[in-house]
Amino acid sequence: MNTPLASVDRRHFLRGAGVALALPLLESFARAASEQPAAPRRFACFYMPDGVPMPLAEDPAHRDWSWFPHGSGKDFTFSKCLDPLEPLRSDLTVLSGFSHPSARSIHGHSNADQFLTGAATGPAGDYRNSISLDQEFAAHVGDQTRFSSLVMSTDGGAGTPRGAHTLSFNRSGRAIPAEHRPKRIFDMLFVKSDDQAARRLARSESSLDALREDARSLRKTLSANDQKTLDEYLESVRDTEIKVAKAKRWINIPLPQVDVDHLQLDITPEDPRVYLQTMFELIYLAFKTDSTRVATYQIGRENGIGVSDYLARAVGFNLTHQLSHNTKNPGGWKNFGLYCRFLSEEFGRFASRLKATPEPGGNGPMLDNTLLLFGSASSAFHLSRNYPLILAGGKNMGFQHGQYLNHSGDNPAGGAWNGGREPWQQEITREDIPLANLYVTMLQRLGVATDQFADSTGPLDGV
Repeated sequence: MNTPLASVDRRHFLRGAGVALALPLLESFARAASEQPAAPRRFACFYMPDGVPMPLAEDPAHRDWSWFPHGSGKDFTFSKCLDPLEPLRSDLTVLSGFSHPSARSIHGHSNADQFLTGAATGPAGDYRNSISLDQEFAAHVGDQTRFSSLVMSTDGGAGTPRGAHTLSFNRSGRAIPAEHRPKRIFDMLFVKSDDQAARRLARSESSLDALREDARSLRKTLSANDQKTLDEYLESVRDTEIKVAKAKRWINIPLPQVDVDHLQLDITPEDPRVYLQTMFELIYLAFKTDSTRVATYQIGRENGIGVSDYLARAVGFNLTHQLSHNTKNPGGWKNFGLYCRFLSEEFGRFASRLKATPEPGGNGPMLDNTLLLFGSASSAFHLSRNYPLILAGGKNMGFQHGQYLNHSGDNPAGGAWNGGREPWQQEITREDIPLANLYVTMLQRLGVATDQFADSTGPLDGV
């Protein structure tokens, strides 16, 4: 390795045979440049469609399979939907009683578009959106990284108005298409190569094969702590490459079509689980290399359209969207809850990875400098109120966790739909807090000087 450490910037690459692999920020680089690395602030949002299980209190399934915890404040108990997050209890806050005012009387399938915008996108007719929360933050930090933001979804592209395949919208309200191919995301983030290098790489088992000599040279110049960090990072990259290869099978699954027997599709439980883990892992590596500080991932599209409807195969069911309709059947709440538990497991795996990874310079774990939002724009069967929300991480930004901020009361709307008026069509009996109030607080803690976002009425206390 010919480059002296003093001239290496935070976005250094390992190089070999025309291939380049982004490196994480290392303490040795900062010391050589006489700098104390400042921990960057990061934000990621994850969206799940179709709402969550909300059996009524008198239903025997309520104790185990109601998505929202039992209790409030610091005194709460997770149900089986969320108990995979118990090890992260002190690092997260569950919230209820929040929604966007412009969507409260609209069918829940129309609202993924405005989950991060709060715009009045409406149920039909003229469509106009506004900037999303992630892009507002990216406008302030995006010029400090190789990529201003990472926009991902399981279905890819932009989708349609009120049927978005993306959570991210620019300042003009235009949808930013999401990427869904893990190999393309991996190459974009970590491998820079010309055509000849790409062909050499294709003949190699791993992008790391061409970089071993440079990695060995670099390792000799690093502290013991950085050597460990580099080794762990390279192992993570190789593990992710293996998952990316497995995820190719998922990408080749044909999209659902009307009148097609979905049961004939050759999908194993491993396919959706590995795919989801790979997408989370790519965000982790993007944050670790400081390639971006902003990411969104729409886990599924509303209304059971797209390849994301197959995610329920991970836990033994046919199609995801049907689970929300079949809660009236015996075992229906449990089935829907098992799918939500699967999502909790994978979100928890990602957050735990951030918690286990230290920031260079002794600024705590990455999770303390990374704010995560996980949720949906509907709760009980198409109901566009009382959004299920989890806020995690960001302790170094002042967030106080280990609590359930229950603003929905003891008896929120719920129960199985057995025909007639759906919950979203029923009269509003309790006013939710504008979700944009939480967004203002999040932006402020992320370092954005603002007191307004969408239809906010002020910052949120208690977080």
